[in-house]
Amino acid sequence: MIVWVNGAFGSGKTTLVDELRTRWPEALVYDPELVGYVLREIVEVPTGDFQDLRLWRRQVADLAVGLVEEYDRPVLVPMTLVDPGYAGEIFGALKGAGIEVHHFFLKVSRQVLEERIDGRSLTPDDPARDERVRRWCKDRIEPCVAAADALPADTTFLDGELTPRELADQVLSHVRAGA
Repeated sequence: MIVWVNGAFGSGKTTLVDELRTRWPEALVYDPELVGYVLREIVEVPTGDFQDLRLWRRQVADLAVGLVEEYDRPVLVPMTLVDPGYAGEIFGALKGAGIEVHHFFLKVSRQVLEERIDGRSLTPDDPARDERVRRWCKDRIEPCVAAADALPADTTFLDGELTPRELADQVLSHVRAGA
């Protein structure tokens, strides 16, 4: 089983997955961004977004399937994935491999997203780079919010402004109800 936690940058995906992990210790955490970082070291990413690489999408799905098949454990995936075609590719590959997928999308107001992004520091020793990353995240808020309507029909929408504990309760309840 894969529990994919989706939403705009700053919506709380990683925080929710961290909360889920403490309450679901057998689950594995898989961050597809790591696949993107590896690919950036090997090939050029013309658009600047590794999700635009077909190989990234294929590898993300293949590794997720492999984790479920090899370890027979649930996999928690915190990843923004809002392009409907890309979501279709990845979720289609997962479902085609017989993997049960629970897809959640955290809805958060633009104001809260901006506040959360402004409160982050990923590279404190490089303020200029930190600001570029924050700007990049903010520039993607609108497309992420707008894309919510085009996500797969089985997407479960959650109020991302709830506490991580409340959100984890909802996710676990939903996943267990489907089991």
